[in-house]
Amino acid sequence: MNNPATAPLRIVAVHGVGNSFGPEVSSMRLEELRALKARAWTRQLTSGLGVAPNRFDLDFAYYADKLVTGPVAQGVRDPDLLDDPLAQEMLKAWARQLGVPEEVSQGHATVPLRGLASWVARRFDLAEGPLRVFIRLLFREVAAYLRAEDAPERVAARDEVAMRIARHAPRIVIAHSLGSVVAYEALHAHPELQPELFLTLGSPLALPRAVFERLIPAPQGTGLARRGTRLPGGTRWVNIADPGDPVAIPHQLGRFFDGIALDHTTVINPLFGFHHAENYLRSATTTATIAPYLTL
Repeated sequence: MNNPATAPLRIVAVHGVGNSFGPEVSSMRLEELRALKARAWTRQLTSGLGVAPNRFDLDFAYYADKLVTGPVAQGVRDPDLLDDPLAQEMLKAWARQLGVPEEVSQGHATVPLRGLASWVARRFDLAEGPLRVFIRLLFREVAAYLRAEDAPERVAARDEVAMRIARHAPRIVIAHSLGSVVAYEALHAHPELQPELFLTLGSPLALPRAVFERLIPAPQGTGLARRGTRLPGGTRWVNIADPGDPVAIPHQLGRFFDGIALDHTTVINPLFGFHHAENYLRSATTTATIAPYLTL
């Protein structure tokens, strides 16, 4: 029997936006790519913790292929065009939350994307070109997942994450970006899945009028008193957000959700790596959160 202090720590990692391998990838190649991602997340965690990779047994829950359907799969030739009405609606909700002036966030689909990227880049001191590309990708994928409660894409993505958690039986689920939304819903849809720790990184779960009100289960209450539902069972929820991360808006999930044990706001991301999972995974705050589970 393994000594609990030396047995690998089982983790399921749930990725965020920008992780699509493409619809043409074969099932065998998909497994290879998943394994590469799992090794990358393991390296990033171990580099922060200063432990050997064999201290972790990490499975990578890949769901991006479930969201690529219809026009989204065909792509758009204009790199500045956000042509999905729901994605445009979410973009404007995000702009309001950031305090973007109305004259910047209104107009034709291409105009606010360029203007917004410029405004957000100045506010957060980010590179405008990569930010514009990222914003387009972010809201296409968020819209693809949250389009409807019973959309096949949403159910398939949520079930894939739940299946990975059920199969791997992790002590920790780490979910980044949109992955925090998918994992949150997966854990609620399958209350029998109760990891010891749910760690959310750069999460947009509380983004009003774009994400928060669309969650399953729906937040309870009315107005400013509306609260997101705590996780089932005894799972401990820790959230980490960088105040320089324009996706993790609002930063403190504890203001909107019940059951959050710790809600860290800490500077993590460098100028050219905003919102990247690797920066969160290597951070001292993530290290301090995970380290106790290596010895329990």
